Amino acid sequence: MDHKKVHEYLVKKPLVQVTKPFAQEVDVYKVNHKMFATLAIGNDGQTNDDGEVIWWLNLKCDPDEAVSLRDIFPAVIPGYHMNKRLWNTVILDGTIPQGEIERMIDNSFNLVVENMPEKDRKAILLHL
Repeated sequence: MDHKKVHEYLVKKPLVQVTKPFAQEVDVYKVNHKMFATLAIGNDGQTNDDGEVIWWLNLKCDPDEAVSLRDIFPAVIPGYHMNKRLWNTVILDGTIPQGEIERMIDNSFNLVVENMPEKDRKAILLHL
């Protein structure tokens, strides 16, 4: 799953806004003003076999699952510039199946929505 497909999947979530509060090259995805993902070019300048730069996706995660995902996938590392207990960085190098990346995005979105006040949560869930 490349960064363009990831972006498309992220913005299809209900009531998502994309902002750039950190830097022009870092997209921050928010639902109801709460961040659930970031997408940026990786900081190490790696390229894939086609010579394209590799993007990094930060996602919120349950702490136990975060560790498990890091053990399963070498392309999942502790959250870059994030709370490493609650966030993972997914290196979009093509080694993680699309369905798994989508599942991780869904979990991040749901974790953020679950912690919102009931009124806000219900408004968002109506769009699912």
